[in-house]
Amino acid sequence: QVQLVESGGGPVQTGGSLRLSCLASTNSYSRYCMAWFRQAPGKEREGIATIENDSTTDYARSMKGRFTISRDNAKNTVYLQMNNLKPEDTAVYYCAAKTIDCLWNYPYDFGYWGQGTQVTVSS
Repeated sequence: QVQLVESGGGPVQTGGSLRLSCLASTNSYSRYCMAWFRQAPGKEREGIATIENDSTTDYARSMKGRFTISRDNAKNTVYLQMNNLKPEDTAVYYCAAKTIDCLWNYPYDFGYWGQGTQVTVSS
């Protein structure tokens, strides 16, 4: 069982940067594959990136370049650095966790989700 709490969202202007954090409350954080997703109004939730315990990462094709996922196992925290933000990046950003694997299975099979943090990019 793990609880996830995201932070770091907020308003930002086009071209700006934000770093999101997700704190996991668990004694076995290193077991979990961590991921970031986002959901814009009226759209389906979409995956951004995953990161394994050894920091191996995988990005959705459309997310490569401006987004960087990282994790600090000592702090039970996963991060999402977002650069050169655009209005179309406006969404609720969620972190998620699972232990089965670290694959982009669809439907998404992440068993644990945070409540999300809102990112609003203004032009």
